[in-house]
Amino acid sequence: MTKRLNSKYKIDRRFGVNLWGRPKSPVNSRAYGPGQHGQNKKGKPKDYGLQLAAKQRLKGYYGNIGERQFRSLFQEAIRRRGDTGENLIELLERRLDAVVYRMKFVPTPFAARQFVNHGHVKVNGRRVNIASYQVKDGDVIEVKESSKHMALVQEAVNSSERETLDYIQVDTNALKGTFVRGPQLADVPYPVQMEPNLVIEFYSR
Repeated sequence: MTKRLNSKYKIDRRFGVNLWGRPKSPVNSRAYGPGQHGQNKKGKPKDYGLQLAAKQRLKGYYGNIGERQFRSLFQEAIRRRGDTGENLIELLERRLDAVVYRMKFVPTPFAARQFVNHGHVKVNGRRVNIASYQVKDGDVIEVKESSKHMALVQEAVNSSERETLDYIQVDTNALKGTFVRGPQLADVPYPVQMEPNLVIEFYSR
């Protein structure tokens, strides 16, 4: 098992949920935490514990985003008009690595970040290698011509695990898509319940 896969599965087991809804998740067969105390009964979590878990789940889902980067997204969500929780979800879904994952160009959020960082993606015809780049409405995202036949890409395109969504348009043959609009929480197909309101409470303490 690769170090990246091992790390990913640890996140699943720590929270006792199949965070990405994947069939190989160890939670499917061992629905308890890792380590020798993983099967011990846990007490009812307090507010802080619930808020922290909500934050860690959301960070983990998007490829374990760093704390500084995640906090800056929270601050931007507060600065914008409207519901802060909805703003946070939209900002996360506008990340280039998240869009590449949603367009099914790669199989996982972790792979999406690496794919972008290695320069395999273009935005409006220009190569962008910053995973946190904020995609705008109408932006055209495509896989670089020389990267289209990578095994990773073909595996993702042919997978039936995920569906494409109404806030993006994708041409899977051309490996090209358009980001139509920023989604709301209800639009995003999280395999587990995400609670951005608890994340906001965590940072607002």
